[in-house]
Amino acid sequence: MAGDMSRAEEMDETVAEFIKRIFLKIPMTNIMTILKAWDFLSESQLQTVNFRQRKEPLVQELVLLCEEKCASLNDAALLDIIYIQVHRHQKLWDVFKMNKGPGEDVDLFDIEQFKSSFTKILQRALKNVTVSFRDAEENAVWIRIAWGTHHTKPNQYKATYVVYYPQTPYVFMSLSRLKRNIPLLDQALMIASKHHQIVKIDLRSRYLDSLKAIVFKQYNQFFETHNSTAPLQETSLWLDTNMDLRVIHENKIEKERVQRVTRETFGDCPQPRLEFAQYKLETKFKSNLNGGILADREEPLRCMIKFSSPHLLEALKSLAPAGIADAPLSPLLTCIPNKGMNYFKIKDK
Repeated sequence: MAGDMSRAEEMDETVAEFIKRIFLKIPMTNIMTILKAWDFLSESQLQTVNFRQRKEPLVQELVLLCEEKCASLNDAALLDIIYIQVHRHQKLWDVFKMNKGPGEDVDLFDIEQFKSSFTKILQRALKNVTVSFRDAEENAVWIRIAWGTHHTKPNQYKATYVVYYPQTPYVFMSLSRLKRNIPLLDQALMIASKHHQIVKIDLRSRYLDSLKAIVFKQYNQFFETHNSTAPLQETSLWLDTNMDLRVIHENKIEKERVQRVTRETFGDCPQPRLEFAQYKLETKFKSNLNGGILADREEPLRCMIKFSSPHLLEALKSLAPAGIADAPLSPLLTCIPNKGMNYFKIKDK
């Protein structure tokens, strides 16, 4: 009996430390928003807290309140999900697409049945695993999985996060260092959502909302703050007052053409936010000359090109109007949102 009590106390300390670390990660400007979304501490309890003090004593005060209410591991996991929802850009997200069997219709989705089935599949395969859920906006289901092994408890600090939109085949998954658990996670998602196959798409970003906008083809409606009547940004051209009027006229026509082509290619709306696009090229060496070092090479030549930018698609959109590139740009660059890919493999036909 004493042994059971000491383990319970140890568990409480573990939860308290976990909650403390989450609080320490939250910026002071967001802490009240996250506490209210968590809804674990009451309004009257929060009114007793001095939120203008330094962060360390503030966090200690919040942890003590959580201890008084005997916060459980499930409560702490829910707080962690809310933190990740608010700071989702801190994770790198992969996209997966599930498929039904031939001739199968889309079933009515039962959220409770999905949660129960998903949890049971993981717990049957792995003794030590913590699974938590939170229903979010647009019917999204956020799932947090903390993985252990048959001999070790779940590591709450290396959880995997999954965002699933029921009635769609798409799943968004945070990049996990525990690669060995991905097949089990895929299986649980397929069975619980009644699909037969799951495939990773060549699309990755820190901006979860942009990934969602790309795969759901929502990016023309999603970013509604853009003023579609605003002209495309262009560089100022300093013109000599004595410049030939024909040159000015031709320059104006060319600028109008570039703007038209850019608008036809990218549309008027702001682009989804991606940080990079990667192209891997494989090609056989070809030469009209006989002999040479590479003439007898059977292995293809390989190279990789990576375009990076804080906002890659907007950067590409601005190249031609800025006079840096010709319009239209290569389809390999402009097809990213339509194809739903930012990883490409280019091979000989």
